Amino acid sequence: MSSWKNWAGNQRAKSLIVERPTSEEEITNIVRRAADVGKRVKVVGSGHSFTGIAVPEQIMIELSRFNKVVEIDSANGKVTVQSGIVLSDLNAILEQHNLSMPNLGDVTYQTVAGSLSTSTHGTGLERSGLAAQILSFRLVVARGEVLFCDPSNHAEIFHCGRVSLGALGVITEMTLRVVPAFNLRAVERPMRIDEVLNNYEQLIKANDFFEFYWVPHTKWALTKSNNVTTDPVDVDGKIKNWWNKMFLENIAFGMLCRVGRLVPALIPKLATIIPSTGRVEYVNISHRVFSSKRLVKFYEMEYSIELKSLVPALREIMEMVDRRQFKISFPVEVRCTGPDDIPLSTSTGRQSAYIAVHMFKGCEYDDYFAAVEHILRKYEGRPHWGKLHYLDASALSGLYPEYQRFIEVRNQLDPEGVFTNDYLRRVLGC
Repeated sequence: MSSWKNWAGNQRAKSLIVERPTSEEEITNIVRRAADVGKRVKVVGSGHSFTGIAVPEQIMIELSRFNKVVEIDSANGKVTVQSGIVLSDLNAILEQHNLSMPNLGDVTYQTVAGSLSTSTHGTGLERSGLAAQILSFRLVVARGEVLFCDPSNHAEIFHCGRVSLGALGVITEMTLRVVPAFNLRAVERPMRIDEVLNNYEQLIKANDFFEFYWVPHTKWALTKSNNVTTDPVDVDGKIKNWWNKMFLENIAFGMLCRVGRLVPALIPKLATIIPSTGRVEYVNISHRVFSSKRLVKFYEMEYSIELKSLVPALREIMEMVDRRQFKISFPVEVRCTGPDDIPLSTSTGRQSAYIAVHMFKGCEYDDYFAAVEHILRKYEGRPHWGKLHYLDASALSGLYPEYQRFIEVRNQLDPEGVFTNDYLRRVLGC
């Protein structure tokens, strides 16, 4: 028997049977045997979800040995991969073939299946989340069958299963849309938070990818404007990229967080150091600009709201942090995406803004996160499935126009709950 914990260490399981398959056939056999004896199966990826979505209860399928690129079709902009491949590895392989993902989140050590199944999104008003790039997938369902799902085959399962929460079965392969490799010119600079909020609509329309981080206890935000360019990667860009993403965002920031954890009263003063880094500009290939390693461990909650609600909602959060005198060492991250049509996507049917709050590992976060959630619920906020929240099925069902459609597909494919766990029982109500 083995134990498991997630990246942040706040989700754990023990007394597990662990399976490490190398083929779809092995996965099918594991599922079939489990269903025959009434045991539950849960696939785990890199463990980067902060919620209990991936917590196994009896049998854990670990896919680190099922992580190959199956086919690259450059002419048609498609790549087929096994579900256990990590995004950072896929990005490196795509770069060798002069290809890129159209959009990415800011972390890439999740598995492809895990990141897409939890509605990982990235940023960019003209871009959608990662799951909208799925062209087809293969799914091992509870009765031990393998279904090939695309818009023409098992179309209802395909429609719902692009953000599946791991509740429909085991995704073994995915075919994703990719694009010719592109470089980004990154401009990172501090701005007054009032200037950002007063001009937010203009900033997101003027840049291909725009995001910012409000620094609590200050009047500043760190902004990132990334725009597609035909300019080549510059040598300074690689150095600046390392300086910003490795040294400043990990080593130096980690030191500030540790001091703040030891002496919380110092956090407001330490926060004034964060916006002092000045303006940085460089060019690099897209995936190296979008994403970086996260060596500083934390807990996170993220909500999606309608884009038009971003400014009033964030101002409420800022006022609440000051009023309740929370000591927050992590900036509040804000991004946006265009809409999609996926039932459990956080951006289904609307242009979305995302507000993410974090707390350094080892610090108490419940009061802060609950207060933020209370505000964002007023704006019909939808929680990221892999990030901490306090909602259950009764609250969630009214936030997604096709929530019940997903439930019906889930009940059809897994009526006995082979793939369920406590988190899924809470958010799906079954």
